[in-house]
Amino acid sequence: MITEKSVKELENSQAALTLTLDAASIEEAYSKRLQKYAKDLTIPGFRKGRAPSSVIERKFGDQIREESTFDAMEEALKEAYASLDKKDMPLVFSTPVLQDEEKLLPFKKDSDLTFTVVYDVMPRFDLPSYTGLEVEVPSIEVTDADIEKEIEKYREQNAIVRTKDGEAKSGDIATIDYVELDAEGNEVEHTKRDGFTFTLGSGYNFYKLDKDIEGMKAGDEKTVTKSYTEEDNIPGYDGKTITLRIKLTTLKERELPAVDDDFAQDVKEEYKTVADLKAGIRERLQKNADDAAKREKEDAIMAKLASEVSIAIPASMLQAELDNRWRGFVRQMGVTEEQLEKFMQMQGSTKEAIQNEWKEDAEKTIKTQLIMDRIREKEDFEIPEEELNAECEKQLKNVPDSEKDSYKDMIKDEMQFAKVLPYLIENNTFKEGEKKSYGDYMGL
Repeated sequence: MITEKSVKELENSQAALTLTLDAASIEEAYSKRLQKYAKDLTIPGFRKGRAPSSVIERKFGDQIREESTFDAMEEALKEAYASLDKKDMPLVFSTPVLQDEEKLLPFKKDSDLTFTVVYDVMPRFDLPSYTGLEVEVPSIEVTDADIEKEIEKYREQNAIVRTKDGEAKSGDIATIDYVELDAEGNEVEHTKRDGFTFTLGSGYNFYKLDKDIEGMKAGDEKTVTKSYTEEDNIPGYDGKTITLRIKLTTLKERELPAVDDDFAQDVKEEYKTVADLKAGIRERLQKNADDAAKREKEDAIMAKLASEVSIAIPASMLQAELDNRWRGFVRQMGVTEEQLEKFMQMQGSTKEAIQNEWKEDAEKTIKTQLIMDRIREKEDFEIPEEELNAECEKQLKNVPDSEKDSYKDMIKDEMQFAKVLPYLIENNTFKEGEKKSYGDYMGL
C-alpha cells in the first residue's frame, strides 16, 4: 500500500510525514466503497442493491473516489505511525493536518498518490549538565515572632464574639449588603449580594472593601467609587472604575482570651503549660520550614536547568495544559463551565483571555516536566520488582487482570519520575542565601 515514506523535522517541534500510496491500493479501496454504495443505495428504476455499477459511478463516482481515497490515506497513516521511531510519533493530543489538500483534489484514477501531514512531536533538545551544580536558596528559620503570630491565631480562634455598637475597625466582623450602580445610579442586578460576612482586614471580599467599611457603624449606608488595577487580581475588573452602594447591617468584635496555661490546654489537651504550647508550635513550624526549604531547592535547581536549555513547546501540548488548568479552575469555582463563562462574559472577560494569562506559567511547567522526564529516561532509576508490583496492585485494583500488564510500564515511569527531584537534590550543592523568617517567607 505504502511505496514511499519519509519524515522531515520542522521548526516548533513539528514533523512532516510524507507517504506515497500505489494506484492499485487506491483503486481497491475505490472498488470496495463502490460495492458498498451498490448494496445500500436505492436508484429509481432499480431494486435496492440491483443498480449497475456503471449507473452508480455516473451519479456518485466523484464522491465515492474522494471518500475511498481519504479512507485509504487514513489507513496508510495508521500503518505508518505503527512503524515510526518514537521521536517522530505525533503527540496524542496533536491532530495531523493534511497539507495542500486543494492540490490533491480531484483525485485521479489509476494514479499513485503522494500526500503530507504535519503534526506536533515531542520536543527535541539536549540536556544541560544536571549534577555537580551550585545553586543559591533562601534560608528559612522559625523565629520567636513566628511563634507569637501562631499564638495570636489561636487566640482569634478561641475568641468570644460580641455585638459592637461603635465604629468598625480592622479585626471586626462585618455583615454587609452591597450592589454595583450604573452611570444613572441604578442597581446592576447580577452584582447584588445581601448578608455577606467577613473579617475586616482579611481581604476576603471580592471588591476589596475593608478600608471603605472601617469607621462605619451598624446601620450605616454609603456609596463608594472604586478603581482597580491588575495588582488587585479581580477577574474582569483590571482598569475599571465602578460605583458601589454598601450597607453595614451587623458589626461584631472579638474578645481575645489571655495567654495562660488554661488557654494552652484549650488549644490542645496534651499541652499543660504555655511553654508546652510554644514548643509544639515551634516543632510544627519547623517541619513546615523544612518542607519549604526542600521545595526551594527543587524550584531552584529546575529553574537553573530550564535557563540553560531552549525548548520549543508544541502548540498542542501547551493547549492541553491550558485546558487541564481550565477544568481545574471550573471545579475550584464549584459551578458549571457554562455558568462560569457566562459570569466572566458579564465581567468583560473570556475563557481565552484567562488562558492567555496562564500561558507563561504553563510553558514553564511543561518545560520543567520535559527536562525531568528526559533525566528520568537517561538515569533509568532502578525500581525493585516487588515495589513495582505493589504499586501496580494499589493503582490497578479495579482493573481487570487481563489489562493490568498494559499499565505496568506507565506506572514504572511514574515511579522513576518521582525519583528525579530527590536525585537532583542529592547530587547538587545548595548555597545558603538570604535569611528569611518563616512568617516573612510564607507572607504571614
